[in-house]
Amino acid sequence: MDHILVIEDQDGLLNFLRETLILLGYKVKTAHNGEEGIELFDNREDFNLVITDIRMPRKDGNAVAKHIRNSHKPDTPIVAITGFDESIEKGLFDISLLKPFKVQALMGAIRSLT
Repeated sequence: MDHILVIEDQDGLLNFLRETLILLGYKVKTAHNGEEGIELFDNREDFNLVITDIRMPRKDGNAVAKHIRNSHKPDTPIVAITGFDESIEKGLFDISLLKPFKVQALMGAIRSLT
């Protein structure tokens, strides 16, 4: 079973993503900001995919992606979700989705990366 880390500062979207992914058979851990996400990523060896918002408090999604790319698991697939396409640093993410996105688009991205 694939383990997914979801990092999102909006509770409604975070809960929706967690519940949807669990229903689809994934194990999911969540974080409310990039700092929490990095801590979870560093303390677990089993994430097969990271989904992160870009604009968040403390550390943003670009900082999360840079951390992962320089970590012990630099090839971990990362999906960016954002309402501001121009804020994504190119080359850090495997796929980016512009909010609001369709669940089918997210599922397609996950399936292509795991």
